[in-house]
Amino acid sequence: MIPELSSFGTHLRGCITSGFPEERFGALALELFALQFAANPSYRKLCESRGLNPANVTDWTQIPAVPAAAFKEFEMTCLTPTERTAVFHSSGTTGQVPSRHFHCVESLALYEASLWTWFAKHFQSVIPQSVIFLTPPPEQAPYSSLVHMFETVRNKMGGTFMGQADSAGAWTLDFTAALAALSPDAKLETQTPKLILGTAFSFVHLLDHLAEQDLHLRLPAGSRVMETGGYKGRSRALPRAELHALITERLGVPESHIICEYGMSELSSQAYDVADEKRNVEKRPFRFPSWVRVQIISSETGRPVGEGETGLLRIFDLANAFSVMAIQTEDLAFRRGDGFELIGRAQAAEPRGCSLMTT
Repeated sequence: MIPELSSFGTHLRGCITSGFPEERFGALALELFALQFAANPSYRKLCESRGLNPANVTDWTQIPAVPAAAFKEFEMTCLTPTERTAVFHSSGTTGQVPSRHFHCVESLALYEASLWTWFAKHFQSVIPQSVIFLTPPPEQAPYSSLVHMFETVRNKMGGTFMGQADSAGAWTLDFTAALAALSPDAKLETQTPKLILGTAFSFVHLLDHLAEQDLHLRLPAGSRVMETGGYKGRSRALPRAELHALITERLGVPESHIICEYGMSELSSQAYDVADEKRNVEKRPFRFPSWVRVQIISSETGRPVGEGETGLLRIFDLANAFSVMAIQTEDLAFRRGDGFELIGRAQAAEPRGCSLMTT
């Protein structure tokens, strides 16, 4: 690792935790592009094939974006093999080649600072509470960026993993343990809020179990739900509004307290949608933190689309300091100001979903 990249990561981590200066995004992005061009051979070849380099890229919007699928075929990393201490794999259906996002101690520290700072802004206000994760623990899903994220949250807030990974790596739920954690504690006069985090797939299985048992729980006032999406054949797929309506019906958590998360194993930051009484749940915009920028790119022209128009989501994540900052996803979205409304996968894209993670 070049020393300048290590210094950049340390500086950025400090900016994120102390208050990121939004006006510096452009300058930091250009600085990081030059560092990644020098330290990431695969990325440098892609840039050179497009005739782009730090000498002729003068604005962050010109920084070349790597297709997310490139993480499957190439080692899109600034880390040498001996520096890599962890790797996150993309989720997907059985038989697909997963993406590989390599990490070291420094990159994980930056990843954790990014995820916790933005997560806390949305969820920390409901502490004290019981935190319930509907995924396996890290030792059963070591390549899952989502599980690593949840473990980071657990280290900050406490909580319990209610999921398991079977011998094939598929995720299941311990329904007995989950119901015990969700049920009111008769010993407590005042019930504290609960926070439940999981994939859409895991919530469907939990809700179906509650329906089979004819159970309607009423979680304490102030409880929150975070769902990350993801079906891809592991359960019946539900429109977001229908899934959230069932969460309200079976768990007693109102729609305003259900927040969706958007993330990828190839990124180091996450986006959350924002509750808005003027918008239904299907149209709530997602927003990333201030150290991330997004563009919605026309598949026909390759240029950013206008407000309210549809295109492919492109993400510039400074917290991806040790791999590639600019990622071209295969996700379709509407442009909504500084946020986006997620539509779904592009027609030719492979399916993806955190709940299909295999080890």
